[in-house]
Amino acid sequence: MTEIIATVSSKGQITIPAAVRRHLGVAPGGKVVFAISDEGIVTMRRAAYPSIASLRGAAGTLRGPLAWSHVRRIAREDALSESHPDAR
Repeated sequence: MTEIIATVSSKGQITIPAAVRRHLGVAPGGKVVFAISDEGIVTMRRAAYPSIASLRGAAGTLRGPLAWSHVRRIAREDALSESHPDAR
């Protein structure tokens, strides 16, 4: 394991060291995620979806627009399955 030290500014900011940026593939304007485990371990990784636009197509595409009644039925089914996990 390699440890790299960064200094926290008076505003609570740090500069991500160049070696870490290269390792994560983070460029200026890129997004990172900090995760805190139950044990208190903090990890940092590159955000998988840094913006809403980057999610385009992630869930597939529809052949055409859905009728509003169809959307409501799907939402109702999802709500029921979430409130009754055994119903899945």
